[in-house]
Amino acid sequence: MSSQPRETKILIYLVVSMTIGAALLMALDSQSISAGAFSLASYSSLGSISSVTQTRQGATADRWDRIEVFYSNTKGGDLAQLASLSGLTSPDDLNFHFVVCNSLGALDGQIQSTEKWLNQWSALPGAAWYGSSKTIRICVIGEGKRTPASDYQVSRIQELIDSLSRKYDISPTNVSYPAGWQL
Repeated sequence: MSSQPRETKILIYLVVSMTIGAALLMALDSQSISAGAFSLASYSSLGSISSVTQTRQGATADRWDRIEVFYSNTKGGDLAQLASLSGLTSPDDLNFHFVVCNSLGALDGQIQSTEKWLNQWSALPGAAWYGSSKTIRICVIGEGKRTPASDYQVSRIQELIDSLSRKYDISPTNVSYPAGWQL
């Protein structure tokens, strides 16, 4: 019986010291709390990668051999908004296969596939891009250094790339990222 007050004191000291330690670590951390993916529920609501990578047309294993990740150079958006900002009449005319949204326009980390992906069409070379017909293009909503990809975007892009690389046997050396990309 005499040890019960001692156990209570130890428990109280333990809780107080853990709280102070956590507050101290958070104060010394360079990232804000919102920079991390803390909610499994919000992450899982983004949908599975396998559902995003489904296509209307079958593709052979040698159909794709490269993956390119690039920034949209916009603060926010989704397929429809990017088409509008680009002066296109329809999102079907966008020149990439996937867009990975931030929280400005769609859910942070949400991946949307384009008509080019669904029909297994190649992206077309143009003034801003000189890739090959076997390159899968992934557009990341953001402005690069000014508004880099969020943690959700980075993790979802990595999942997407891993899935596509396995399915189409794409080597990690054939995946290109924008300058300053955080792996």
